[in-house]
Order: sequence, then structure tokens, then C-alpha cells
Amino acid sequence: MLKTESWPIERLVPYARNPRKNDEQVERMVAAIREFGFRIPVVAKSDGTVVDGHLRLKAALKLGLTEVPVALADELTDAQVKAFRLLANRSANWAAWDEDLLALELEELQAMAFDVSLTGFDAGEIDSLLAKPTTEGLTDPDEVPEPPAEPVSKPGDVWILGRHRLMCGDSTSANDVGRLLTGVRPHLMVTDPPYGVEYDPAWRNEALSGQKTKRTGMVLNDDRADWREAWALFPGDVAYVWHGALHAATVAESLVACGFGIRSQIIWAKERLVLSRGHYHWMHEPCQPAGTMV
Repeated sequence: MLKTESWPIERLVPYARNPRKNDEQVERMVAAIREFGFRIPVVAKSDGTVVDGHLRLKAALKLGLTEVPVALADELTDAQVKAFRLLANRSANWAAWDEDLLALELEELQAMAFDVSLTGFDAGEIDSLLAKPTTEGLTDPDEVPEPPAEPVSKPGDVWILGRHRLMCGDSTSANDVGRLLTGVRPHLMVTDPPYGVEYDPAWRNEALSGQKTKRTGMVLNDDRADWREAWALFPGDVAYVWHGALHAATVAESLVACGFGIRSQIIWAKERLVLSRGHYHWMHEPCQPAGTMV
């Protein structure tokens, strides 16, 4: 039977090679011990070496506790101590959660006005678990609504998406690029407009024997492969430019004209061909990596 003893906290010696990195979790354990008390003893050898419970020990020190419960593990060999130290941490991840039942537990705790952050789940996980599924809105992927008469996004709008910025603007406009980047120097430019594609879905409607697609609009400027006005406004050093294979030379030439060096070409070998208007269908797409320091 497991027996615990109350030890002075200074008698315990953390294992110097503990592979578990937990400094960022100390505050969470501090909050848990404040709420529930020190319920799980530290496992240690008689010489004070901690076998399991390093995070609880750090939290106890931060709380100013002078004594903690300890379960002795003297009957374990040195090899067993090493193995148990790993097992005690790894076994917590063995079981999967039944998210429906977990959500019920969290909901009941909320109904009891209990702080659910003390369960060990972070705010994002809790929000995700408690989010109610909805069938409102559009559910048929083929039912594309007509665009609104008054567009939601207008030229010049900048949308803040967490750490990211998305602009409805012109990548060849120095003013737009400046407003988007606000002085930040990106590490990388990855771009894949339909260079030289001249997209026209009308031919596909005809080929599908009367099966109409709603994508019938033309794409302005997609017959253009030379976008040096945009390359010149990129303040970084590395670019990955996807493009139509027929215009590889034009894309490379435009990059070189803006000070980028060309050293290689990347080919995306696709698993399936892409239907086109040509006599032969493409199963690959090239990408031109370029850099001012390549």
C-alpha cells in the first residue's frame, strides 16, 4: 500500500536531467494547488532525488510551502526509476477524450460558477469544446450566393486577422503596399496569381454538355505574366513565384530585372491532370524561386 510522508521542501532534489520542460506551466499549477490543495504527492528516493512531481514542486516553492507530501520509491532500481520517470509523464497522453462527455462536464462546471480554467484546459480548447454546432447559413458547397450589390470589402480596406494583414488593393501600387506592410520587411513572398492563363469558363460549360458552372466571370489581367511592378515593391530577399509553364521565361526575366537571382526551378508533380483547352493536359506546375541573396 502506498504511504506518504510529509517532508520539508528543501529536502527534495530535482532530477537535473529531467526531460520534461514545464517552466511555462508553473503558474497554472500554482492556481490548481491554491484551489485543490497539494493532492498528488511527489515521488522521490530517500536521498531526496525527485522521481516524479517536478512541476508540483516548482509550484509549491512559488507558493512558499514549507512541506509537501512525498511517496517513497526506494524499492525501485535505478533503471526502474528512469523508466518510471518517463512513464509518469507519458502515460497522461495515452487516453483519448470523449469530447461530448468532456463538454458536458465543462458545461456543468460553468453552471456551478466554477472557474473552468482550473481544469487544465486553456481558453481556446474550452471555447472549442463548448462551441455549439450550427446548421445556419449555406450548407451546399455548390450553392454560391450572388455577390452583394454593395461590396463588403472595397479597395483600400485592410483586414486585421490576428497577426496577419489582408488588403483589398493593388500589389503594383506603392501606396497600397506601404499601407499593408507598415514598414515591416517580410522574410518571404509566395505568390500564385493565374499568370498568362486567360481564364474563361465558357468553354468548360460547353464541354460539360449543358452542366453549367456558376464561375462564369472573367479575371482581369490574368493574361499577364510580367509583374515586375509588384516584384520591385517587395522589400524582402526571397520570392517563390508560381506560374504557367508557357511563361516561365517571362517570369524569370521580370524577376531578374528587379534584382532577383535565378538559381533553380521547382516542379509540383500533380497526381491528376488538370483539364484545359489545349490538346494536352498539364500534370505539373512550375515555381520560380528567386532571391537577392540566393
